[in-house]
Amino acid sequence: MPLLLLIIIFTAVGGVLSVLAASIFLLLSEKNRNKVLPHGISFAIGALLAVAFWGLIPEAFENAKPEQIQTLSGTILAGILVFFVLEKLLIWRHCHFGECEAHGDDEHQHPEHSHGHNHSAKTAGAFIILGDSIHNFVDGVLIGAAFLMDVQLGIVTSLAVAAHEIPQEVGDFAILLHSGYSKQKALVYNVLASCTTVIGGVLAYFSLENLHESLPYFLALAASSFIYIAVADLIPSLHKKTDIKTSLQQIMLIGAGVTLICTLHNIVHHAEM
Repeated sequence: MPLLLLIIIFTAVGGVLSVLAASIFLLLSEKNRNKVLPHGISFAIGALLAVAFWGLIPEAFENAKPEQIQTLSGTILAGILVFFVLEKLLIWRHCHFGECEAHGDDEHQHPEHSHGHNHSAKTAGAFIILGDSIHNFVDGVLIGAAFLMDVQLGIVTSLAVAAHEIPQEVGDFAILLHSGYSKQKALVYNVLASCTTVIGGVLAYFSLENLHESLPYFLALAASSFIYIAVADLIPSLHKKTDIKTSLQQIMLIGAGVTLICTLHNIVHHAEM
């Protein structure tokens, strides 16, 4: 199958289809959504970390020249710091439903501030659309770069993107609905924002194909992105519940995410040999 077609298919899987999968959660009651979402977040953490440390970082160092090794390590560190700054400046933090729920509680507890809160909610809705578009475009570039380096790495990278996007897209739906969007408009805007994943992948194919020396750096940035999302955005939401049963479930699901990605990585690798 042509590489460009593979990139289009799997960027769609990592972007548009993750939104459609997340939209299923809108059919659930709010109570059931709150029960299911934390499990998806735990699984996504394992998937992201597995792709970063099992796939992206080893592949970046394996294909780097000796003089690039140190700068690759610096790229990973710089990437994490840059994502932190971007999140601060552009409010890129995706709502993980628990946070939205807390915002909603504040509105009910402080009705005198409801006007200001509604204004903040509308701002949050606009930011989430803008932030999603940029974030998904970057995801597409990273998936495209991974495919240009190695097909099996591209596949597991796109699956990891989908794994973390599904629970985050559910949170995005919560923000948009809270901002006054109808379910139909929330779905349309999320799909449009996710289309930038495909655009990013296609542009990566045409602009990076002849820049193989730069590909290790793109893989390093992808790794730093996945590490940052898992550690800074997703893991804190798991600390809201500290009972033994929930903690064990979180550990098991994180382990399941790691196991699935590592298994898929090995299966695809052996299939190509």
